[in-house]
Amino acid sequence: MNILIVYSHPSKKSYTFQVLEQLKSAVVKQNWNLEVSDLYASDFQSDMSEEEYEREGFAKLSLPISKDVLAEQEKIAKADCIIFLYPVWWSDCPAKLKGWFDRVYSVGYAYGQTDDFPKMKTIPFGLVICTAGHPNAFLTEIGMAQSMETIMLEDRLGQRFKNKEMLILGGTLELENVMENHFLQINEAIAKIKNYLTKTQQ
Repeated sequence: MNILIVYSHPSKKSYTFQVLEQLKSAVVKQNWNLEVSDLYASDFQSDMSEEEYEREGFAKLSLPISKDVLAEQEKIAKADCIIFLYPVWWSDCPAKLKGWFDRVYSVGYAYGQTDDFPKMKTIPFGLVICTAGHPNAFLTEIGMAQSMETIMLEDRLGQRFKNKEMLILGGTLELENVMENHFLQINEAIAKIKNYLTKTQQ
């Protein structure tokens, strides 16, 4: 199994980084191949250039795709599962990750496909994990949880993934009360991925 984690957080002192380390440990225990695309560590360019916009906005497939975008697309091509990990900032993911979708999901590849251009493969399993200060119950009460799930699962992952789920690790403002349960949820998510991928590859 090949697992790709697309990770978006600037600080190794963050709780999201602790979640990343827990995720990596859980994946390694399965003897899976793991690749981490750390968007801040690699200084991934989140802003679309003028030439990239011209390619996207006018579907000019003859214009080149940036090397950093091609590198991300190569990682996707090898993945059986992609895990997106990030903190919730103002009801959404950080700009680095939003820019990843803007640029990596290029025209002719992730949408607007043509016969003469490589198409993004359908990924067997997609898991979105985000850390949030407010508890899940509050995020659901105000409609934010549903909004985040719609944007991430139905739009950004969409039909590009056969199976997709979102895990909101809420309540981090009182971390001591939620951390143990969060790590249990992470392990359960890895077990679910294992069961799904094992069944589909039999």
